[in-house]
Amino acid sequence: MANLKEIRNRISSVSSTMQITSAMKMVSAAKLKKAQDAITAMRPYADKLTELLQSLSASLDADSGSTFADNRPVNKVLVVAITSNRGLCGAFNTNIIKQCAILTDEIHAGKQVDFVAIGKKGNDILGKKSTVLANHSQVFDELTFENVAAIAEELMELFKDGSYDKIELVYNKFKNAATQIVLTEQFLPIVPLDSTESSNADYIFEPSKMEIVEQLIPKSLKTQLYKAVRDSFASEHGARMTAMHKATDNATELRDQLKLTYNQARQAAITNEILEIVGGAEALNE
Repeated sequence: MANLKEIRNRISSVSSTMQITSAMKMVSAAKLKKAQDAITAMRPYADKLTELLQSLSASLDADSGSTFADNRPVNKVLVVAITSNRGLCGAFNTNIIKQCAILTDEIHAGKQVDFVAIGKKGNDILGKKSTVLANHSQVFDELTFENVAAIAEELMELFKDGSYDKIELVYNKFKNAATQIVLTEQFLPIVPLDSTESSNADYIFEPSKMEIVEQLIPKSLKTQLYKAVRDSFASEHGARMTAMHKATDNATELRDQLKLTYNQARQAAITNEILEIVGGAEALNE
């Protein structure tokens, strides 16, 4: 059994850790509320905009000649991996890296797969074994539509000039504080709706279909990427809050066990001292 000083030091260390994890949990909970409200508010708009674009995509080639709907043979794939800049959020980043490995080794096996990292953790890990064209981790310092739109424009240009035949987003979709769903979402080329779904859409275009589509495509793609980053941002705080909650509970349990061990060791030491005193007194009496 460890001596009393060692146990006291461990209790002190665990208590300090518990205070840190508890504070991080409260900070993430406060940030989560704001991030959750933001993604919940923009989802209906983003989904409807994407639906409108997809309903038009069946006639994009004929009417607008848009290269963003060009389904060419896929030889080069660009994956946008959205992770976090900081750790201590459970399996949040690990799940994204695993999905990227599946895309590279299984789904797109035999093809050139490069990455664009949004988040420092993804850049650090993917950069060791894959080609990372750019790291946009600074976007989380000031998460605005304008900053994300600049990244979307770079991606659109890479697809437009033929550098890549397909661009996919990999990110955590926010469901609730305890649940994040890893999604692989096609960014380019534009995914059309099924013919059965698109046939139900009846739109009147003014001034013209071509002009509307030319403005709608960039805006829709920028909104799609912004929604993915917002989803990931909310998921990160939810994952961190859950991870820190579990860490605090584990630290509390460990501290209680150490206190029990400390009390047992202290009682054993006191008992031994009493026995020694009694034994010494009996020896003097004899």
